[in-house]
Amino acid sequence: MSDADLDNEFSALMLGEGVKPLATEKRVSAREQLRRGDFSALEERRRAAEGQDERFRFTKDQIINPLDPLDWKRDGVQDGVYRNLRLGKYQADARLDLINKTLPQAMDELPNFVKECYRFGLRTVMINHGRGKHENAPQNLMKSALAIWLPKIDEVLAFHSAQPQHGGLAAIYVLLRKNDEQRLANQERHRS
Repeated sequence: MSDADLDNEFSALMLGEGVKPLATEKRVSAREQLRRGDFSALEERRRAAEGQDERFRFTKDQIINPLDPLDWKRDGVQDGVYRNLRLGKYQADARLDLINKTLPQAMDELPNFVKECYRFGLRTVMINHGRGKHENAPQNLMKSALAIWLPKIDEVLAFHSAQPQHGGLAAIYVLLRKNDEQRLANQERHRS
């Protein structure tokens, strides 16, 4: 059957009984909204991109100095394990790049990334957040947000700013809990 025959057959089917065109939803482009003077959507996008959304506002004491390293560990993490993490002795099994991402995008990606890594049994991961030169630089706000968000994720045991060869103050190492399979294997190994 030729292309012309297929086109004719398709047209005949579409002109048959019971076939109606789909109703389309009227959409207004951002350019059209601006032409009409409706700046609300644009303002909302700008606030979210700049981190001015209420969820992404920081108090002065929450913003970390760009030259300060990030460091945190849960109670129960052995000092030797944390020292090895801090010194970059564990190989990062996965990497999340948050450079040029907005805070809302990062807030969506971070928990999914951590949970996926945990599910696959990855223990050490790295997060690149970039390095800003002043306190209100987007990279420094991302770094400050990570310092707040990471301790709230149950799978995270510890984190520390990376060594210079791995990104320095622009990246952090994150230590994750063992998943259920790894815990069982560890129990089996130490029973005998």
